[in-house]
Amino acid sequence: MTALESQPFADYSPFLRGAYGPVFDEVNEANLRVTGEIPAALTGVYMRNGANPQFAPMGRYHWFDGDGMIHAVYLENGTARYKNKWIETPGLRHEREQEKALFGGILNFQFPPEDIMAECGIFKNAANTNIIRHANKILGLWEGGPPSEITRELDTVGIMDYAGKLEGSMTAHPKWCPETGELIIIGYDPIGGQPFLRYHVADKHGNLVHSTPITIPEGVMMHDFLTTRNYSIIFDLPAVIAAAMEGKSMWQPDLGARIGVMPRHGSDADVRWFDIDPCYVFHFLNAWEEVGSDGHERIVAYGCRMPSVDLDFESVGDAPSGLAAVDGVGMTKWTIDLTTGTVKEEIIHDLRSDFPRLHDDLLGMKHRYGFASATLDGPMGLGFNGIIRYDLEGGSDQTFAFGPGTTIGEAVVGDDPTRPGELGAYVMVYATDLAAMTTDFCIFNAEDIAAGPVARVHLPQRVPAGFHGNWMPGAK
Repeated sequence: MTALESQPFADYSPFLRGAYGPVFDEVNEANLRVTGEIPAALTGVYMRNGANPQFAPMGRYHWFDGDGMIHAVYLENGTARYKNKWIETPGLRHEREQEKALFGGILNFQFPPEDIMAECGIFKNAANTNIIRHANKILGLWEGGPPSEITRELDTVGIMDYAGKLEGSMTAHPKWCPETGELIIIGYDPIGGQPFLRYHVADKHGNLVHSTPITIPEGVMMHDFLTTRNYSIIFDLPAVIAAAMEGKSMWQPDLGARIGVMPRHGSDADVRWFDIDPCYVFHFLNAWEEVGSDGHERIVAYGCRMPSVDLDFESVGDAPSGLAAVDGVGMTKWTIDLTTGTVKEEIIHDLRSDFPRLHDDLLGMKHRYGFASATLDGPMGLGFNGIIRYDLEGGSDQTFAFGPGTTIGEAVVGDDPTRPGELGAYVMVYATDLAAMTTDFCIFNAEDIAAGPVARVHLPQRVPAGFHGNWMPGAK
């Protein structure tokens, strides 16, 4: 039996077969086999979220529809344990009770039964896109709803809406401030709500202390944004959610594109808008403030720019590559001059890459290095198969290629508390062998990515291609 034939939902979508196919066993296995040596400084857990439907879809399936499943690797004293578990959202709980899918998806919208819709809304909050820790809470995130809290051992606690203060959703990429401990959040109003975009700040204790609507002309997909010490930066780009739901192209470049800059605790009236050429960015690296020799105050921002976007990734055929399938992905620098009101855009590297990350202690501050997953060789249908370390000051970019038979996810940076400096860290990623259909958890020394993994933890089951994760240090 081939890998494709062994996957029961394979006929519904290319995103339900091969490396993307769901797994159905919840595993908890310790003392995993390791090639190399796990760094002694790494004590904690790496968690990664992704779409993993438990039940066959009701029709056409989109990668973003599946139920959230956390795949976790726990490291302590040079040993590793793997555990995976679904996040039991209210929608999944109802489906488990009836043993079938009850919600349509992006490509096959259908209303759920009225009693379930009254509790859950018209879409299932899949909690499948990111997993973060803030104020001692671990939160599974999804674009269109509030977070789902889980424990360190992956048990579901329930919906977390900041004691009812969170209006609308929390999107997948809130920003943590290493100086204040705050969490800065953007989110959408419920479908049809106005204003469409909301902005929030939670203090270091996890209390929502600031909220404001932000006026934008259309309900666009704003998957990520940026923060600095004093500002939050949002990109209003012409990817219209309602168009995608109506079966049209979500890409509407005639609407134009712009960057909004606001003080961290500002309001809608404080947003300054700067026009740019139409483009799309799923994921940003970082931003910071600087004052030039001319006395101008500027914001420098980096992200993986694409000339356009569409959510219907099915067009890439039987070997989908998701974000990597889009032409023109390149690390781009925007310099926003707050004094003159102008923006300069430069592509600093045209290597196809995405999922950019940095040392989290430098979020919102000037830094030199960034990391991203990249396509380094082989056809684009295999997705990302290598890691790049960007040197933003020039001269020492590094890459490591796993080879055309391997696909990787997001490369996450974890601090090494015994080594000072920006590269005193490790880079961690799931890598799947497409022939054997097995997954390793690979650990790189950030100082020398090109040398390859210092450790490969061999996992007891394949980890399906997924979305975002984070390293959470500490034994508890």
